[in-house]
Amino acid sequence: MTVKLDLADLTLRPWEPGDAEALAVLADDEELRRWTSHRVAGLQDAVRWIAMQEAGWESGERLSFAVLVTGRVMGHIVLKRSEGEACGEVGYWTGAPARGLGVASRAVELLTGWAFDTGTGAGFHRLELIHNAGNPASCRVAQKTGYVLEGVLPPRARNEAEGHLHARERVITRH
Repeated sequence: MTVKLDLADLTLRPWEPGDAEALAVLADDEELRRWTSHRVAGLQDAVRWIAMQEAGWESGERLSFAVLVTGRVMGHIVLKRSEGEACGEVGYWTGAPARGLGVASRAVELLTGWAFDTGTGAGFHRLELIHNAGNPASCRVAQKTGYVLEGVLPPRARNEAEGHLHARERVITRH
């Protein structure tokens, strides 16, 4: 399944092999490594990582998108399917050139709309967004896009901080 989502100058589309160089450049960012588990070290690793994203599409478990602004790769967003449920988790990051420009919140809103769409999208009924509790920018993105803070999660691995669990439910309209 090939999915491409557009909103003005913002596009979400599956990662492509030709994105490897841009990914390697964006991933070479201390701030990105500070807040995410995302690790890509150089061009060969970027090629490998993109192949893993393609496998996620094939299995339907990880629907991973490159975030493009005016045709330039600026970040990543993923929709992870929870086992056996119409529930998923949204994860994202943006590269340094996109930070502070509203790219993350626009990408989260676009993906969320598609994920909740029962006609053309994934048809989820609940989405969760989990981020490092010490990252106020991610908290603002979650709040701005309608994800309500539901709780604080304990650290999941050694040396990790607490997490914030935000969630959003699909609104069901009755006619």
